[in-house]
Amino acid sequence: MATIKDVARLAGVGLGTASRVVNGSGAVSAATMAKVQRAIDELKFRPSQLARSMISGNSLMIGVYIPVLTGTFYTPILQSIDNGLRAAGIHMVVGFGNGQGDERKQELEALDFLFQRGCDGIIAMSNSLMPEDLAIYGDRQSKIVLLNHFLRPISEQCFTVDHALGGALAARALIEYGHTEIAVIAGPTKFADSAERMKGFFDELKLLGIAKRKVQIIESDFSPEGGWISAGKLINKGQPFTALFCANDEMAVGALSYFKKHGILVPEQISVISYDNTSNAEYSAPRLTSVDIPWGEITQSAVQCVLNLCYGSTLPVAREFPITLHYRDSLIRHVDKK
Repeated sequence: MATIKDVARLAGVGLGTASRVVNGSGAVSAATMAKVQRAIDELKFRPSQLARSMISGNSLMIGVYIPVLTGTFYTPILQSIDNGLRAAGIHMVVGFGNGQGDERKQELEALDFLFQRGCDGIIAMSNSLMPEDLAIYGDRQSKIVLLNHFLRPISEQCFTVDHALGGALAARALIEYGHTEIAVIAGPTKFADSAERMKGFFDELKLLGIAKRKVQIIESDFSPEGGWISAGKLINKGQPFTALFCANDEMAVGALSYFKKHGILVPEQISVISYDNTSNAEYSAPRLTSVDIPWGEITQSAVQCVLNLCYGSTLPVAREFPITLHYRDSLIRHVDKK
């Protein structure tokens, strides 16, 4: 198997020059680069991860933390991160919580685990990390990038959206479509993004003349099972509603399943709006109207940010991400038949 020394010898250059070409770092003339590349091709040279690490002084691994390894929400995000890192020749190491108990403790333990494994940086899908936690990591906090969370001390390393605006868009749509009898299946209020979207929803309803006390609210856990159970509780209360806002697509899918099982027509009897606009919304029956959070764009910018921080690249990083409402079949205009 060819080594970097073989490449240098065949190309007639020094080992350092060959290494700079292989790693894409440092100044090398076009002619020299062409000679080295011809040698690489002729020898079918492929640098090992260990060799690249020794040359660069980095592990060439990025740690990724997600709160729980269940459901369909996190899989596309992990795929997007992995694709972005692999394109740069970097590998992903994943740590995750179990979705129960002390989330902040789980997140801190996972970040410690990832740094102890030699990760050059970390992308964390964070819910609970606090500003004071950053001090634990000293200089390494400059290599932590947060998804869906904002901490002022590392504000340029945080990638999230205005979830209050997302909630407001859902409320505005329901009112514009004539719905005043509204129910909500909310996510856990202990999560900042969940609390923000519900605050935006109820603030917008208040502006449009609907008091929060007039809305039926059940808090659930963002899972399809939680949506099913919560839909049953709302129906069994016997208090009518013509529209339902679910704080994520997975709970909305669970609610749709409950309604179908019990002969309740969507959207003819109950219109449904959900949140995130994942593939669940696109392929549910009926297809869900959903607040579109551009997770793909957000994740791509987070990946490019961590590559810039850890490896000195200058990849473009977006800071603003538009939120829109994607209209589909689950929302129709309410006609009062009284």
